[in-house]
Amino acid sequence: MSTPGAPAALTDAQYHEVISATLARIEKTVDTWLQDDVIDIDAARTGGMLTLSLPDRSQLIVNAQPPLQELWLAARRGGFHFKLDDQGAWRDTRSGEEFFELLSACAGEQARKPLKF
Repeated sequence: MSTPGAPAALTDAQYHEVISATLARIEKTVDTWLQDDVIDIDAARTGGMLTLSLPDRSQLIVNAQPPLQELWLAARRGGFHFKLDDQGAWRDTRSGEEFFELLSACAGEQARKPLKF
């Protein structure tokens, strides 16, 4: 029995499926923003790494870490490591903050406008 909020135990295939869906969700959001003229963010994906380049030339980098079954985020604010909890949410290993909330906050800070993934 797992503890609520504890990291989920995944097979490698499950981890890759969840990572793929997470990166696709980010890409879809960025594409929608571009189509709706919200903000011009360039998204470039190479394998498990997604680089988001903002208009001020700053970047957000989201990176899969298969050996650790983690998701990493690099932003001006700092670097963050996330583990999937038993509810299916990526949680920061230090603060417990949810990935998409923190990604939204970091993107908003760097873009100087509110953004929500």
